[in-house]
Amino acid sequence: MSKKSIFLAALCLCGHLYAQESASGIEAILRQVEQNNPQLQANARRITAQRWADRAENNLPDPTLSYAHVWDSRDAQITASELVVSQSFDFPTLYISRYRLNRQRSLTLDAQANRLRQEVLLEAQLLCLDIIGLYQQQQVANERLQSADELARIYQRRLEAGDAGILDANKLKLEQLNAATEARRTRTELRAALNQLWTLTGNQHLGAGRPQADPLAPTAEALRLTEFPPVDLPDDFHQLLPTLMQADPNLQALQSQAEASRRQQGVARQGWLPKLEVGYRRNTESGHPLNGIVVGCSFPLFQNRGKGSQAKAQWQADRLESESTRLATESALWQLYEEARTWESTLQEYRATLEQQQNLSLLKQALQGGQINLTEYFVETARLYESQSNLIQLQSDYHKAVARLLQSML
Repeated sequence: MSKKSIFLAALCLCGHLYAQESASGIEAILRQVEQNNPQLQANARRITAQRWADRAENNLPDPTLSYAHVWDSRDAQITASELVVSQSFDFPTLYISRYRLNRQRSLTLDAQANRLRQEVLLEAQLLCLDIIGLYQQQQVANERLQSADELARIYQRRLEAGDAGILDANKLKLEQLNAATEARRTRTELRAALNQLWTLTGNQHLGAGRPQADPLAPTAEALRLTEFPPVDLPDDFHQLLPTLMQADPNLQALQSQAEASRRQQGVARQGWLPKLEVGYRRNTESGHPLNGIVVGCSFPLFQNRGKGSQAKAQWQADRLESESTRLATESALWQLYEEARTWESTLQEYRATLEQQQNLSLLKQALQGGQINLTEYFVETARLYESQSNLIQLQSDYHKAVARLLQSML
């Protein structure tokens, strides 16, 4: 398969993933984080400052102006003056080399900015997945609490009528307490996650609806963070791997840095070229003005010593680091893919098994019909609620693995 076909296939896959995420609200939130995140805004200003600093290294030296006025020690009426205006500069080809070096450094800065951008967006994406998982956990906890309250009312009436024992009533009160505690815990964690997401946007308005000053105002429902988007992994990861490697900003930054180090060698070699100086000179020592030009040059016999060797060593180090990181990134991507595959397989098996189990309504009917006692009911419902919680956690782990795998496509 050609590289073009691989790239188009990857774009189709990622486009499908983004379409699914858009339905759940994740993509809209990522765009708001990208636009308003304070860390990204500060980094953009920092990069702008660094670009100006790099440009300043290629500026001309300041021109010099000197004026001398002298007089005869025996006759103060005899005076002379001299005016010199000069401009020094490096050999012209050195400015061209430094310009190309700065352009390469600018590409490195762009790659580094993209790397930070993807790290922040991945953090926001994982936080969105946490919110979805916590929202679903809260729904399960609320259902459990509602069921416990309903049974408690039933058994309270039966206790008053003498049709139930105090032990069963006490068991239900304990179940109510445990269910209420779990509901409060998930609600607190969900609010904390929403608060963190709100912070990532720089405390700006998040999601649909009217702006709120309260960071806890946005809800999972308002942000459309209630369901995990369906995601399918490709069967053959060999086709997607080259695209992910090519789009990885960390590799791009290291490769660009290695290229900048190579260009730095050329700048260091040209540092041995002489520095030039031209100017204008006016002298009145002969009694009438004499005008002329000033030319000169300086030879860097000592200032450039060792810079060529240092630039070569830096280039070799950057090149080796780039290659080492490339191998490590490829291995990490394969590990993430295998991890996602494992979660996907486990999730499918768990979901299929859970569908075959008894649901809560059947257990309630069996309890009220006397087919099972309260202890058996608690054992079965605890197993069901634990299975539902495990299923939600499996979905979260699977989607997080896919998000990390496709981080370079953000």
